[in-house]
Amino acid sequence: MNVLLKLENISKGYGDARSANYQPVLNNISLEIEEGDAIAIMGPSGSGKTTLLNLAGSLDIPDEGKIIYKGTDITNLSKDEVARFRSKEIGFIFQMHHLLPQCTLIENVLLPTLPVKDNRDARKRAENLIERVGLWEHQHKKPQLLSGGECQRAAVVRAMINNPGLLLADEPTGALDHENAVHLIELLMEINRTDKVSILMVTHSEELALKMNKVFRLKDGELNLISNS
Repeated sequence: MNVLLKLENISKGYGDARSANYQPVLNNISLEIEEGDAIAIMGPSGSGKTTLLNLAGSLDIPDEGKIIYKGTDITNLSKDEVARFRSKEIGFIFQMHHLLPQCTLIENVLLPTLPVKDNRDARKRAENLIERVGLWEHQHKKPQLLSGGECQRAAVVRAMINNPGLLLADEPTGALDHENAVHLIELLMEINRTDKVSILMVTHSEELALKMNKVFRLKDGELNLISNS
């Protein structure tokens, strides 16, 4: 398997590192995500799970270490280069769906394609993805007319619209009941298998985490593998 994303000796904290109020979060962490991986990160609240996800998605930069995507150190990219990289290669799914209430489902899905110069095939891809996740009859509805599970499935489609290599999911089932949570994880795993999209997910649920291929625990700034199936 080829390595898609590599975090090398990453350290990250908040505040002035030279002052007493500096708060270390991640301590010399390394992680390799291979193409086709499905990885869950577990850990207590405040352990740095979201910080790790933000670093992997280039939403933040480490205090020390390198983040290498397909052989390129993204910590050395310019602001514009990082924005282009993130738009093309990374799909984000959050605990709340963040669909715009004034837009229909398909309009929300197409939002990430707006900065792309050549997006002629975007609508066809959007329609195919919407049909694939069982939302075809809802594509022209606004979010307030959809259930929580339907909104979160739409958020998955939005994350997939630019055909990313990596999906980053931050507690994607946190606002769902158990049945919808299981269905969402099954959808993500299907996408992982059929589209060969790598997934890095943060979750508090051990049951859902164990549906991934690898499970890590983040605690006291250190990352340890606890399951590898």
